[in-house]
Amino acid sequence: MEIYLPHLVTDDDNVNKAFKIAVGDLLGNVDIVSERIGLLPARKRIIMAGLDYNEPWTRDTAMIAWYGSSLILPGITRNTLLSVLKKENGKPCIGGQYWDAIIWATGAWQHYLYTGDKGFLSLALEVIQNSLKFFEETEFDSELNLFRGPACYGDGVSAYPDEYAETGGESCILAWVKHNQHKKAGRGYGIPMFTLSTNCIYYNAYRVVPKILSELGKNVDKNFYKKANLLKQAINTHFWNERSGTYRYIIGPLGTCEHQEGLGHAFVLLFNVADKSKAESIFKNQYIAPAGIPCVWPTFQRYKNLNSSGEEESFGRHSGTVWPQIQGFWAAAAILYGKYEAFRNEFNRLTYHVNRDAQFAEVYHPLSGKIYGGWQENGKEGIVLWRSSRRQSWCAAAYINMILMGIMGLRFEINGIHFSPYLPENITRISIENLKYRRMILNIQVEGHGNKVREFLINNKKRPRLFLPAEEEGKKNIHILLS
Repeated sequence: MEIYLPHLVTDDDNVNKAFKIAVGDLLGNVDIVSERIGLLPARKRIIMAGLDYNEPWTRDTAMIAWYGSSLILPGITRNTLLSVLKKENGKPCIGGQYWDAIIWATGAWQHYLYTGDKGFLSLALEVIQNSLKFFEETEFDSELNLFRGPACYGDGVSAYPDEYAETGGESCILAWVKHNQHKKAGRGYGIPMFTLSTNCIYYNAYRVVPKILSELGKNVDKNFYKKANLLKQAINTHFWNERSGTYRYIIGPLGTCEHQEGLGHAFVLLFNVADKSKAESIFKNQYIAPAGIPCVWPTFQRYKNLNSSGEEESFGRHSGTVWPQIQGFWAAAAILYGKYEAFRNEFNRLTYHVNRDAQFAEVYHPLSGKIYGGWQENGKEGIVLWRSSRRQSWCAAAYINMILMGIMGLRFEINGIHFSPYLPENITRISIENLKYRRMILNIQVEGHGNKVREFLINNKKRPRLFLPAEEEGKKNIHILLS
């Protein structure tokens, strides 16, 4: 089994412990599939979604790869990415819940940036192009220039307002079409909503394809740039709310939802959908709960006041609650924009929760910070309190990303790694050993305060740029001194 176990040491023992738990949770979810799955044969190791799941999920897999599991489990991450694919009419394409399946494109591209695996990249190109063509034919609305579909990660009906909660009590948003045939869209699966996060991941998929074509030495089709630019324009036209200074969550024929979508806001920042003024407005106006950024804020009325004891305010499973994988993307956006306080808030809250619970739980209560599954419809039982699943892979990977890309400042590009570290007040030194990057093993040490680099050394030699070229090989001892 191909594992490169990283060893982290800082002068904050809580961070050291949380990182060990993160790596442990991720490794603990590696399992062998006993039968053929996706494009994999039987008897291959893959990363399950969590301790309580016996299968990988497409969005989870993409996020885990994006967050950097490919630096620790490169071969197993590759297997997992292949396990969520399928063949339609003999052509490979992305499987899983249809609306946000295209996030696989971003996960696959990040896997390549970490590993340099061009054999995988060639297959990924075919998969992404086939999938984009299918979704353009089924879910794209040419009038709005947007893709229909629920929110990325929001498979539960608790993520949506009442007009989309008419599912006969079923918990999955997919059930809405069965119970609302007279309201469904005329093409595709039929859910007529347009959501912020899902359109952002389509936008990034369009941006990824030309990069892959270029890396494989193929002619770059400029239509992908055109489609990306038109989609970006449509997102800003239809979702931006000048009055609130935030992006809308949902638009569509059944109405508009002005709630804040944490993941959608993170994506418009990470993908540069928002210009500078919009980005500043998002950071100013995004609500942050005591436990971290909520998935959707506020929760919907039907989930309020459900606790008979009155001891704890109630929230929907997918609205109002805090999910660590969303904290991870918000933290990544914050660090890129130099919003260090916003980064520290998510990092410190998650560090505290993990040390308290000795695991990365799936969902937390936004006010108390306790492990909390949230309320959601559940068939004949009505609206019930769900369980927060244990040892979630994408939550653990999100914390690893906070360390590697946030504090240590690794920025992975086509041609190599740029370094932009930031040490918060509670950390004055941090080192990581045995990090696998392409044909190198990296040992990285950062010392000092803040984010201004005074000295950058690779194998005891000063480098004029904070950059490590992708084509280098062997062991690299990297030392960064901050002033």
